[in-house]
Amino acid sequence: MVILALLLPTWAGITYVGLARARRENAALPPPPRPRRTPAKKAAWIAAPAFVGGGALHVYGLSYMPFLQPEDACWFNAGHMAVPDSSSALPVSLVCAGEEIVPWWVNPGLLVLAVTAVGATVTSVVLALRRPTESR
Repeated sequence: MVILALLLPTWAGITYVGLARARRENAALPPPPRPRRTPAKKAAWIAAPAFVGGGALHVYGLSYMPFLQPEDACWFNAGHMAVPDSSSALPVSLVCAGEEIVPWWVNPGLLVLAVTAVGATVTSVVLALRRPTESR
């Protein structure tokens, strides 16, 4: 065990020094230029987190829904054993004894993320299909 404790850090240090020296020797070459990020890619980079965030928020909202035993949803979320008055997946809603259980911010958040995702996706597609104009 002592050999492993001494040998592993020594080997890692030697490897690091060798890699650093190799990088220094190859530093004479300039790094290759990065391709420019087009507006279509920028829009796609906005759409992707909006889709993921919207999906995560919807799953969070659905965690309030009754699945196998509906009375348990009211028991765990509202504190009384009863069958829910109503529930729906979109808009996310669970009503127990006349009281909405799902937090108020879930549905507006879903709307904002959905509009952002769809708008950025459509923008990305339109910008990708549009012919590039000559630069001035």
